[in-house]
Amino acid sequence: MGETVRLQKYIAMSGLASRRAAEAMIEEGRVSVNGKMVTEQGVKIEIGADDVAVDGEILKLKNKKYYIMLNKPVGYVSTVSDQFNRLTVVDLVKKDLGNVRVFPVGRLDYDTEGLLLLTNDGDFTYEVTHPKFNMDKTYIAAVKGGMTVSGMNKLRNGVYIDDGFKTSPAQAEIIDAYDGHTYVKITIHEGKNRQVRKMFEAVGNTVVGLQRIKIGNVELGNLPLGRWRHLTSHEVNYLRSK
Repeated sequence: MGETVRLQKYIAMSGLASRRAAEAMIEEGRVSVNGKMVTEQGVKIEIGADDVAVDGEILKLKNKKYYIMLNKPVGYVSTVSDQFNRLTVVDLVKKDLGNVRVFPVGRLDYDTEGLLLLTNDGDFTYEVTHPKFNMDKTYIAAVKGGMTVSGMNKLRNGVYIDDGFKTSPAQAEIIDAYDGHTYVKITIHEGKNRQVRKMFEAVGNTVVGLQRIKIGNVELGNLPLGRWRHLTSHEVNYLRSK
């Protein structure tokens, strides 16, 4: 008897989607095992013995895993495809990767630039993005006007956004100020939608530019905007160990 794994993990192992996305596919009735539709979570399958199909296409496990760092420009959505035909982050790498399918690890907003990870390893995505791992994410926010001492202290202590949700304490420091803007380096470990922008709004400031520069200790460095590189084995191991 071969190795048995949960269905959603097998889908992630195939490189088709992250484990969370795989769970959604199962709920939507898009997944079958040995020709029979499966809609409940937690079903186990035997690798090499059971046929798993998504939208009627049999999945095959791929041995080679890809771990990519992209410097995402503004104007790209952090998805594999987009219903409004907007450019996606995958468009920036697919011409170099051929038929290898990768997907974003987490997301960056359409109007945010900077460090975004992509992979075909669903387990890696889970380990980096799941809230229980508390992965720090560091940004540089360009804020219109000045920041008050009170505003900075509120960011450091946590602020209320999204119907009473209070953010965890953040690390925040002013690193520059010129031409009517203040530049703040801020580190959070949560991942609410547009969280950094909402945090500044909560203290009376407007973010006019936002760049993610670091995930954990993995830094964007001098990677040019719109370009990508493979993560080093050290970086992959570090992200997995957090």
